[in-house]
Amino acid sequence: MRVIRVGTRKSQLARIQTDSVVATLKALYPGLQFEISEFSGKELFLVRQIGEKSLFTKELEHALEKNEVDLVVHSLKDLPTVLPPGFTIGAICKRENPHDAVVFHPKFVGKTLETLPEKSVVGTSSLRRAAQLQRKFSHLEFRSIRGNLNTRLRKLDEQQEFSAIILATAGLQRMGWHNRVGQILHPEECMYAVGQGALGVEVRAKDQDILDLVGVLHDPETLLRCIAERAFLRHLEGGCSVPVAVHTAMKDGQLYLTGGVWSLDGSDSIQDTMQATIHVPAQHEDGPEDDPQLVGITARNIPRGPQLAAQNLGISLANLLLSKGAKNILDVARQLNDAH
Repeated sequence: MRVIRVGTRKSQLARIQTDSVVATLKALYPGLQFEISEFSGKELFLVRQIGEKSLFTKELEHALEKNEVDLVVHSLKDLPTVLPPGFTIGAICKRENPHDAVVFHPKFVGKTLETLPEKSVVGTSSLRRAAQLQRKFSHLEFRSIRGNLNTRLRKLDEQQEFSAIILATAGLQRMGWHNRVGQILHPEECMYAVGQGALGVEVRAKDQDILDLVGVLHDPETLLRCIAERAFLRHLEGGCSVPVAVHTAMKDGQLYLTGGVWSLDGSDSIQDTMQATIHVPAQHEDGPEDDPQLVGITARNIPRGPQLAAQNLGISLANLLLSKGAKNILDVARQLNDAH
């Protein structure tokens, strides 16, 4: 029986996400065996705090490169829009709720960010969330909180420092912690990160066998939304060291993309929305192309036209924001963040 080796980080959430993808693959390919290997990611932890998300995935990519694993499951928002040579995202699974959620300290259960007392401290490790929420909820103080989901919840519950913390709804749901979600933030309060709520399967770009194997996991609507989002971020030259956020929706053959950039304190921002006519395609068999990657993603079983249209939408919106002065806001945010 052929064995497919899957790499994952050691965190509980990473393992849950990997297990869910492997369960789907097992159901699709009962004749294959799947083996999961856990990698600590320890040596990369300090690097990650600088804000370079791509460095967090290095250890797993090293295992992919050395042929120790065949595929790696990631939160798509952690994967850079330009992958190192030799790698590609071979599947983007159906997106879960992409919005951010507020988890309150037990003594504030039943509150919302609006009704928290003056000067309450809210924890978030994300510049994107802090910039948007500071602007909206000026009576609150936003402070950095580090660690995985378990660590952050423990800090919230056991220490008296934080009144609430902001986390991705999808992560809380995957962990089975639905009951801790006190408030879900809507796009007008806080737009989400590029790719948030979706899982990406990273593989070797030249491994056609594995690409074919995981390609069936592509969810066409999620794929097109995420191509638009990633193209927007890439064209802005944003990364996780600057506050960039998006919101996408697919309705009646139209893909709507809203994107924004913020100064670190949220006082300055530029946002806009564009749309393009894109019909969500059914999967189909497609011949190989010379360079099938778009923003790091390979989806040969989805028609090329809608993918290109989604990418062009992202680039067009980025150009619109750049023409309105987004580069200056991002440059200043980057300099300030690098100075810390």
